[in-house]
Amino acid sequence: MAAQKAKLLGEQDAQKVVDELERLYRDAKYFLHFDTTVNLLAGAIIEARTKDEVVIKVTSELFKKYHTAKDYAHSTPEELLKYIRQATFAGNKAKSIIGACKLIEQRYGGKVPSTIDELTELPGIGRKTANTILINGFGIVEGMPIDTWAMRVSYRLGLTDKTDPDGVEDDLKAKVPKRYWANFAYVLKAHGKEICNIVPQCGKCPLNSICPKNGV
Repeated sequence: MAAQKAKLLGEQDAQKVVDELERLYRDAKYFLHFDTTVNLLAGAIIEARTKDEVVIKVTSELFKKYHTAKDYAHSTPEELLKYIRQATFAGNKAKSIIGACKLIEQRYGGKVPSTIDELTELPGIGRKTANTILINGFGIVEGMPIDTWAMRVSYRLGLTDKTDPDGVEDDLKAKVPKRYWANFAYVLKAHGKEICNIVPQCGKCPLNSICPKNGV
C-alpha cells in the first residue's frame, strides 16, 4: 500500500460503492467446503496466507480422515503435515490446530465455541479467523473476516485509510450496512480477483469514475 495518505470517499459515495459491489457480487461467499464446525476451524487456520486452491486441495484429503476435535487432539503435528504440508507455515498451523482442538475438548466438551472472545483464546485464531468461523459455522455476524484482499481493495476504493486488519474492519463496520457484513469481505475479494488485482484493471471497472484509486 502507498505511503501517501489515502483519500476517503464521502458518505454518499461510499454507500454507492458498497451497494454497487453488493449488486455485482451478491453471490460471493466463503470458498471452503467443510462437513463439521471443527473442520471449518481447521480450514480457517490453514487458509492464512495460503492460496485458496492449495487450501481446497489439502483440506479435501484432510477432511476425509478428521471430523471431530477429538480426532485432531489425538493426532500429531507429523501426522497432520502429511495432509497440509503444501500450506504456508504448515508446521505452525498443525500445532495450532492440535492445540486448539485439545482446548476445545477440555473446555467445551468437543464443541467449537461460538463467541469471538472464546475463539481468539485458542491457538492460531485471531479476529479474522474467528469471524470466519462465527459467520460460516454459526451464522453469527459480529464483524468481517478481513484478509489481504479486503484490505487492499477497500483501501484503494477509499472505504478506509487504515493499513491494519482491525482498523480496516472498524472502518468498514462504520460504513457498510450490517446486512452486508456476512459476505462483504468476500465481495471485496471477488472484486479484487476479477478487476482490482495487484495490477488493477481500472478501465473496465464499473467504479472507475468514483474510485480515488489509492495506492494505484
